Amino acid sequence: MFFTIPTLLTWLRIVAIPVIIVVFAMPLPAESRNLVATLLFVAVALTDWADGYLARKLGQTSAFGAFLDPVADKFLICSCLLVLVEMGRVDTLIALVIIGREIAISALREWMAQIGASRSVAVHLVGKLKTTVQMVAIPFLLYDGTLFGVLDTALWGTFLIYAAAVLTIWSMVYYLRKAVPEIRAKAR
Repeated sequence: MFFTIPTLLTWLRIVAIPVIIVVFAMPLPAESRNLVATLLFVAVALTDWADGYLARKLGQTSAFGAFLDPVADKFLICSCLLVLVEMGRVDTLIALVIIGREIAISALREWMAQIGASRSVAVHLVGKLKTTVQMVAIPFLLYDGTLFGVLDTALWGTFLIYAAAVLTIWSMVYYLRKAVPEIRAKAR
């Protein structure tokens, strides 16, 4: 099911990544680039919710879609973090923590699937919360201005990305703790 509506929305997230990056190379005023990139990110991030909803509602869930959806999320988050590091809006260490966790947990999930224990590292509430906080922090950091005349998005985005880093570590510890008993059992 490579071309169902939900899967096409997931592909859209992947295709939008270079578009968001290119926006920052365009000869526009910084405020315009920030606004365009923010609006693109928000629109694309909303497809993450929409594709899951539509897959269930239309009965178009698939193993391929279940694989591609988190990959698209990770590409989107990681590429935007790298852009934000380059622009000096996110600390490199924070980006490394978040990106490193994504790589480590993806590898752990793959390994757990190979040993028949993928249920022990299934998505948990703390992982969903981490993703939600990241998805709110990133557009705030992309916008990098005052919203509605009162909200300092750089300040709130920085606070939220640090909170996301804490949740990132927490979720990684959670998944590792769930996996260790399975790993020990398979090693015997």
